Amino acid sequence: MNFEAFELHPHLLAGIRRSTYTEPTPIQAQVIPKILAGRDVLGIAQTGTGKTAAFAIPILQRLMEGPRRGSRALVIVPTRELAEQIHGSFTVLGRKVAVQSTPVYGGVGMQPQIDRLRNGKDIVIACPGRLLDHLERGTIDLSQVETLVLDEADRMFDMGFLPDLRKIIARLPRQRQSLLFAATMPEEVQALANKVLRQPEVVRIDQETIAVTVSHTLYPVGQTSKTDLLLRLLHHTETQSVLVFTQTRDLARRLADTLGNAGHRATSLQADLSQGRRQAALDGFRDGTYQILVATDIAARGLDVSTISHVINYDMPSTVDDYAHRIGRTGRARRGGHAVSLVTPDDAAMVRAIEATLGATIEPGKTPGPLAPRAGNDRRAGRGTAGKRGVRPRGKINTRRR
Repeated sequence: MNFEAFELHPHLLAGIRRSTYTEPTPIQAQVIPKILAGRDVLGIAQTGTGKTAAFAIPILQRLMEGPRRGSRALVIVPTRELAEQIHGSFTVLGRKVAVQSTPVYGGVGMQPQIDRLRNGKDIVIACPGRLLDHLERGTIDLSQVETLVLDEADRMFDMGFLPDLRKIIARLPRQRQSLLFAATMPEEVQALANKVLRQPEVVRIDQETIAVTVSHTLYPVGQTSKTDLLLRLLHHTETQSVLVFTQTRDLARRLADTLGNAGHRATSLQADLSQGRRQAALDGFRDGTYQILVATDIAARGLDVSTISHVINYDMPSTVDDYAHRIGRTGRARRGGHAVSLVTPDDAAMVRAIEATLGATIEPGKTPGPLAPRAGNDRRAGRGTAGKRGVRPRGKINTRRR
């Protein structure tokens, strides 16, 4: 199956060809026809399955066909990073389409957003808090919204956004198409879906569809030896871009500094950075200025960088869902990827839970040898393997099926 089967506008097909998609992913193949037919959709899928394009493509197609009359599509997301990523997807896919989108989120000035909204944008991608600010100020008009998308609805629940969502939805036109996407369906999210969606088509993409593109390995290690092991792995492994997860903001910052001092092109991403610095870190990671991004779970959703070959859990996540979202940053759009976890004895229960979900035993990796001595203080000396070649382990990373 290819995208031509959806009978899309030639200009939209041209944008798809310029994107990373060559053929529809499973969720795209199931969801796109349903949205084009005007049905409400409940999509349950992990990150990395291509769901952004699954709703972006049919929204662009439908907006091309109707009259230009203000903001006709509203996408609500939990984080600024996801808003920017989705905005970027609409821009790439719609590069030859006369449809415009804009992101709306907090942490930046209101006036530039007000100016963009006043000039008229067909698609608004917004975080709930800032969107409510605009609604209360009367600086956004949602009276023409035809399609509502709630993306990462379970994450919005985790972040306490459900009351804000209810206020926003109450101010939207009753006659509209509604789409809700989540990786998991806690009772509160299911209740929201029941209220928002009308006789929805339900699409489930199970965990196996995602796990097949990602190999998993673990390295037993003591807490105080993690940094040394990470440096060894980066030295002895070929990588493209590498995403390293820590549990705390302070550790992310300190670890990025340590990697930089070791000669790696590394930066960090945490919630306490200004929006400008967060965007600079993301842009630098995307364009290759930085080869390693050390981040908290703020990067577990909404970060779409096609060159990420490895996700490394410096600290293990607190839930299996968080693990799934983290590793969803690699192996995207049917590319291969690797998930590497540095595990201490305290992580044994989480490892067992992850293995139960995968239906496989995660094989331990062979601890690499010591770092080669660097010549003098030349910071460039450490760039060879980590900077340009990027991490394919010398040994095979396996998950053994039970």
